[in-house]
Amino acid sequence: MTTLPGSMPQQTICIFSVSAGTGHVRAAEALAATAAQRFPHLRVVHIDLMTLVPPLFRKVYAESYFPLVEHHPVLWGYLYQKSDRRKLNSSTDKLRIAIERLNTQKLKAVLHEIEPDFVICTHFLPAELFSRWRRKKLFTKPVWLVVTDFDIHMLWVHKHLSGYCVASDEVAWRLGDRGVERDDIHVTGIPIMPAFSAKPQRMECARELGLDPTLPTLLLMSGGAGVGRIQALARRLLSIDRPLQLIALAGKNTRLLTDLQKLAKDHPGRMIPMGFTTTIERVMAASDLAITKSGGLTTSECLALGLPMIVVSPIPGQEERNADYLLEHGAAFKAYDDAGLEFRVRELLQNQQQMQTMQANALRLGMPRAAEEILDQVLEGS
Repeated sequence: MTTLPGSMPQQTICIFSVSAGTGHVRAAEALAATAAQRFPHLRVVHIDLMTLVPPLFRKVYAESYFPLVEHHPVLWGYLYQKSDRRKLNSSTDKLRIAIERLNTQKLKAVLHEIEPDFVICTHFLPAELFSRWRRKKLFTKPVWLVVTDFDIHMLWVHKHLSGYCVASDEVAWRLGDRGVERDDIHVTGIPIMPAFSAKPQRMECARELGLDPTLPTLLLMSGGAGVGRIQALARRLLSIDRPLQLIALAGKNTRLLTDLQKLAKDHPGRMIPMGFTTTIERVMAASDLAITKSGGLTTSECLALGLPMIVVSPIPGQEERNADYLLEHGAAFKAYDDAGLEFRVRELLQNQQQMQTMQANALRLGMPRAAEEILDQVLEGS
């Protein structure tokens, strides 16, 4: 803890994420950005736990995630279901815990250096470590866990934490059913960047991107890593014989961006390829419909801006559960293949009433100030 001259001691909030996928890190970044805006007296530290582990453990634990879900989604779905039914204190569980403990020793030294007053975890791995330390009285400061999907999995369930922040009433109920004290569970939404707290003007954002504000605009995306079949889907959407514009996001995938730029040359004025952007809220605000995978962060951003979705190729497990939530509440449709996607888009483009209903449903579900709610809970409820 740092003491400023002539002031009260400065408190430190430490946010731990894990870069297995992009959502956990984006949630932590959203919390850090919101804390910096709302609580300037706080010292905010964001740490990706994977920066503190040996390279081999990082490669197996984090870097294998995208290849696995892209090339072997059925296997991922099996592992998701299997681990959700795991037996606590089984030999397999004990081995996993021992491996994680062995590979996260640097975390103790970092904690000693930072001396946080509050801890927030946006992934279950650091939460599990803190749970163990709090049980043994090795760490006594408040520790909160933020669940980043519209689902709950057994890996997120740990005792000895100060509180949980979840996306919906159903997730809260299911978490309580798994043994967490219901008074410790708070429905806050999934944290997204402060820029989503107010929707930008569609016409202004469209013109920034060089779009015609009067034409229907589709947004095609698959997350910050740019995985999935974006190019094939873009080609299919561009074959639709009616006026429309397409924004296709490649994320950090430079090869995909190059391919999309080549495709755009064959369709002048109809497609805008983009790489990774730090102003995704303005791209979404310029759009009428998002075609996307159903990650917790991406869908929360769309909901905050009232942007209807067509979900494509959800990863078995958490993304399928997220998609179910969106479909049940009327904020999205689901496309099972390329033909289904084209059918859904054609259907919505000629049914403005349906689009408006989906927009209203999305806005109703959206929680643009989730990060603020979480920080208030942590700072006031700990």
